[in-house]
Amino acid sequence: MVERASGALTAQVMEPELRRRPVQQRSQLRLERILDACAELLDLGGAAGLTTKEVAARAGVPIGTLYQFFTGKPSLLAALARRNLVRYLDRLTRRLAAECPREVGGFVDLAIEEFVAMKRAVPGFGALDFGLTGPAPAASLGDVEHLLDRTVDNNGTVAEVLHGLITEHLGTAGTPSPLSLRVALESADAVLQLAFQQDRDGDPELIAECKLLLRRYLTP
Repeated sequence: MVERASGALTAQVMEPELRRRPVQQRSQLRLERILDACAELLDLGGAAGLTTKEVAARAGVPIGTLYQFFTGKPSLLAALARRNLVRYLDRLTRRLAAECPREVGGFVDLAIEEFVAMKRAVPGFGALDFGLTGPAPAASLGDVEHLLDRTVDNNGTVAEVLHGLITEHLGTAGTPSPLSLRVALESADAVLQLAFQQDRDGDPELIAECKLLLRRYLTP
């Protein structure tokens, strides 16, 4: 369905739970159109008002085609969150390969920069990055705390994946503990949400403070 992150990350990035996995290219493109339409509608009206009927119409597919892949709105949101995570990891992996940071602070800067870039440019990412943002969602959206993994909450899953990525690039000696990364992720999540509430492109001063906060916390 979506391209998987490479290397040691492949085992940690979840495949979407689909009713039917696309085999032919036409089916794969149809599935991508559905996820694209979902992302665009999230920008327009948020998750609470999202309907599968609207998503199918915007994607230009029959509603039955959507339900060939998804059981409903919760599984659609889960697939989009997982695609977002895979794309984020791909972007971050390319930056790491190009710039080769030698310490945690450099990794922090690149991780935040790629997240902010997606917030600015990727449809739907402001409402749904790796989990829903903003006010508490309606019960009809399902278990939104476990979109990426049924047993680990969204931020916990992202922290585990980032721990693997840092270890891959810096080695075990330079890698913060999974718990430290989880705390850092929760902190960054709060500060960056505030940054984008105050400025649609992200308040640059708050983004800079977020980098500083994580650098000081994660650097031995």
